[in-house]
Parts: sequence; C-alpha cells; structure tokens
Amino acid sequence: MASKLGRVIQFPVREGAHLAGGAVSGTSAVIRRFTEDPSGQVDDWGRDAGMFGVWTVLSELRWHVTTGGEQHLPRTSGALIVVNANVFTPSRIFAAFAISRAVDRPVRFAGRPDGGALGAFAQRLGGLLDDPDEVAGALRAGELVVSAAKPGRGPRAVGQVDHALVGAAIATKTPVFPAATTSSPFSRHARVEIGPATKVRRRRRGPLAELELADDVRDQIHLLLDEMGDINTGTPLDWLPLSGMGGN
Repeated sequence: MASKLGRVIQFPVREGAHLAGGAVSGTSAVIRRFTEDPSGQVDDWGRDAGMFGVWTVLSELRWHVTTGGEQHLPRTSGALIVVNANVFTPSRIFAAFAISRAVDRPVRFAGRPDGGALGAFAQRLGGLLDDPDEVAGALRAGELVVSAAKPGRGPRAVGQVDHALVGAAIATKTPVFPAATTSSPFSRHARVEIGPATKVRRRRRGPLAELELADDVRDQIHLLLDEMGDINTGTPLDWLPLSGMGGN
C-alpha cells in the first residue's frame, strides 16, 4: 500500500487567478471563462474541463439547482465550503457543480475514493481525497473546496463537521463558509445557500481551535437551513419525514 505522503497532490500556485472572478460587462467576450474550457483541458489537479461540462449538463437533467450567497466567496483566493449532507443526494458534488457555475471558477470537492476507476473518475470531476494535507494544498493554492458534514438524522439535522479539514483551513489562514443544501428525491428542485464566513471565536494554538470552529460551522448550517425552509412538491409527500422535505 502506498504511503500517505505518496497519495497527496502537491498544489502549485494557479496561474491566471486574477480572471477567476469572471468578466465585467462588455469584456466577457475576450476573457476566458473557467467553466467553459475546451474538452481535453486537464488542469494541474486532474480536473478535466470537458468531462466536468458533460457531467454538469447530465446533472441538470436530475437537479435544477439554484445558488444563493455566492457573493460571500472570495473572487480569487481559496476557501473551504462546508455543506450538509443527506442519504438521498451527493450534496458535495452537486454543490460543487452549482457553485462553480455561479462564480465561474473550478470548485473541488473533498471525499473522492483513493484509487480505482471510481477515484480516477471523481478526480476528473474535481474530486480531492478526504485528506487534510491534500485539502490544505488546494486551499494554499487558492482553490475553492467543498466538504460535506456527516449525514444527520432528519431533515433539519446536520452531522459532525470534519474538524481535521477545518484545521487545514485554519493552518492555511483560509476562510470557512457554511452552506446549506436542500433537495427532494421526488422533484428536480435543489438549492445551495452560502452564508458569510464563520469567524474564529478566540485565537487558539491547539486542537480546540479547529473543534470550536467546526462546531460553529455546523451551527451556522443549521441556521441557514431554518432560513431556507423546505423544498415542497405540492403533494402529501411533503409531510413525510424525508431529508430535505416536509416537517421535522
């Protein structure tokens, strides 16, 4: 088995980051959009722009995702975005796709398998290992990375946030943003709502810093979910206690 260090990608500083915020009015025709890179264009992190575009279109056949709060995210620098998860939807993947379209920047997601065909496929879509070293490398290089909390029990429950990945953001002095996702297994409607960056309550040098920040991010996701409300189908199915639907 390969050593852990052998699996971690070393992230160079991404060139052309000043274009990542998108084009201003009147200049969009001359400024390249990152989300419109040609097929076969593979970046230093293994993301295939053509494959990403194809699977983005395919994902839209299943989910119509609206995005809010993207103005909170940095235009060119890195950030860790933590979303809630449920058992019905790959939240971190559709959130990465939706945010990438909204901000016109490549968005990675943490949690791809380590090795095998599935791992290679996820890497082509922008997947990273669920590894603090790899995530720290991406954040240090100015990348946007989506991580998911563990699935909770019930439509309003948010599981534990991985404090080790939050620690990677703290170590790289990268902001951490809470984001709430809602979806329905019976309709195409889904939403990603990004909140302001979660502030560190007090300066600490030990492991309590990442634990406290992880708990605060989890609380902020709860608040965002409460503000968003549920996605409704307009049928009696809305009363079922399913994740992303109905009552509590």
